[in-house]
Amino acid sequence: MKLSNDYPLLKGIDSPNDVRKLDKEQLTDLSKELREYLTHTVSLSGGHFSAGLGTVELTVALHYVFNTPEDQLVWDVGHQAYPHKILTGRKEQMPTIRTKGGVCAFPNRAESEYDAFGVGHSSTSISAALGMAIASQLRGEDKRMVAIIGDGSITGGMAFEAMNHAGALDANLLVILNDNDMSISPPVGAMNNYFTRVISSKFYSSIREESKKVFSKMPSVWELAKKTEEHVKGMIVPGTLFEELGFNYIGPIDGHDVDMLVETLQNIKDISGPVFFHIVTKKGKGYAPAEKDPLAYHGVPAFDPTKDSLPKSAPSPHPTYTQVFGSWLCDMAEKDSRLLGITPAMREGSGLVEFSEKFPNRYFDVAIAEQHAVTLAAGQACQGAKPVVAIYSTFLQRAYDQLVHDVAIQNLDVLFALDRAGLVGPDGPTHAGCYDYSFLRCIPNMLIMAPADENECRQMLTTGYYHKGPAAVRYPRGKGPGSAVSDELTELEIGKSEIRHKGGRIAILAWGSMVTPGIEAGKQLGATVINMRFIKPIDEAMILDMAKTHDVLVTIEENVIAGGAGSAVNDYLQAQQILMPVLNLGLPDAFIEQGTREELLTECGLDTQGILNRIEAFAA
Repeated sequence: MKLSNDYPLLKGIDSPNDVRKLDKEQLTDLSKELREYLTHTVSLSGGHFSAGLGTVELTVALHYVFNTPEDQLVWDVGHQAYPHKILTGRKEQMPTIRTKGGVCAFPNRAESEYDAFGVGHSSTSISAALGMAIASQLRGEDKRMVAIIGDGSITGGMAFEAMNHAGALDANLLVILNDNDMSISPPVGAMNNYFTRVISSKFYSSIREESKKVFSKMPSVWELAKKTEEHVKGMIVPGTLFEELGFNYIGPIDGHDVDMLVETLQNIKDISGPVFFHIVTKKGKGYAPAEKDPLAYHGVPAFDPTKDSLPKSAPSPHPTYTQVFGSWLCDMAEKDSRLLGITPAMREGSGLVEFSEKFPNRYFDVAIAEQHAVTLAAGQACQGAKPVVAIYSTFLQRAYDQLVHDVAIQNLDVLFALDRAGLVGPDGPTHAGCYDYSFLRCIPNMLIMAPADENECRQMLTTGYYHKGPAAVRYPRGKGPGSAVSDELTELEIGKSEIRHKGGRIAILAWGSMVTPGIEAGKQLGATVINMRFIKPIDEAMILDMAKTHDVLVTIEENVIAGGAGSAVNDYLQAQQILMPVLNLGLPDAFIEQGTREELLTECGLDTQGILNRIEAFAA
């Protein structure tokens, strides 16, 4: 998309070198154009929005002060990196973001030399930037590594692990906290900016370093000097924690004052060792509806920027799987006071809004801390509670040790509601839940289920809740085939599958989201189709029956083939010494890039036609 003359400065920006050619006085106008262009392009394509609006001035200042890509920026998660993409040669491709073959949703090393580190999950930026700084220093280079992390991501334990390590080193690492919601932040104004200018100035830094050299030889005087500095800084900035971790703390300042950002970054650019720079921004800055409701505008569909609200989708008679879970959680909580709900900062995405409002004392948002969420649930279960951990499949990967060590070994009653299982579409491989069958199936004591439709999802949640021991129900993003959902809280017989279509010669064993396309393909083939329901324990009796009465077995799952449900069938057949043709269909041994979920299923041969074609070729 060629830029119009409405963006006279941005039109001439093809790389950060062009930003650095501007006069400092032009950066405010560039920021204004960048914010307007970001609003325009996201309104066309949809995508992450309010976070990027809040980092416009910071992005301009970073590329103006630092010699990128020689100096390297690591954006945590990447929701806030759209302005960065625009300034680094991708502005005309921005309307393609999150579409198949288009600009990636998150920073991606394969896409641009300015994307120093691939991200998608939170709290990784400081570790990555520190590793880069160490390696660069060992090569004798004088590069600057910058980690930009939000106030949500910094709640993750990994961020503090990295800061604890960085504080003990002399690596040249700058950590920028983009704080748009932290209650610890004092009001940002002239006084704070004044003190930040003083603390970040070369004069202050040089006096500080020279004082160290002199006073360190006089221990009692040095201790007094340190305490005096801490006392004075503690009165004017909330940086004690970061100073104690070994960082030179700078801030907080107004993150939308581009002149102040440039001045401060220039002051601290050459300070050696770890530096922590605290800026305060407003999520959704510059677009009134997003400022008013930044959560609603965090990730948006295409919208009309001249209107004050996002487009409303037509009401559907069928709920999404997430909505089925949310309703079930409230219904079960009404029935059983032992139920507790846990989420690692995904209340809205995981469907816990109603539960949090109805049962505030039984709702626990632990912030972006998946490891803590799982062990918290284990502790609750030890005291007779019945915790339900609502978590995306891809994020459960971050708590795998806790799942094994703290829950499964102790055989505790913890139910995992795994949303966004399988391919998720526009967010790409970092958010796809393609591995949970495989990494859960190998854990003793686990009960693993995948619903074929919405009502079965409710039944499986009930089954897992009453099961003695850990259980997981994994379901995909969005809607299912549209089954009516009963109000009853009924259980399924554990390990029991069901025949959905009777045929001959070929038997299709399908799990979860693959049952519907499996039935459609099976009808055309005249095949028997089984809704297998359980990944563990698998229905061995059904497998044996199908093996005895059919010539070919086909397994279909929206999980990687390696170690998945099809592998469980193979293992059982081998144990029974049954030799017969078996076709395992599932996700390939590759990371699937972005696109709509439908496009990606077709690419992987897991739509109805793809399944039909592959079975016909195999069974011919």
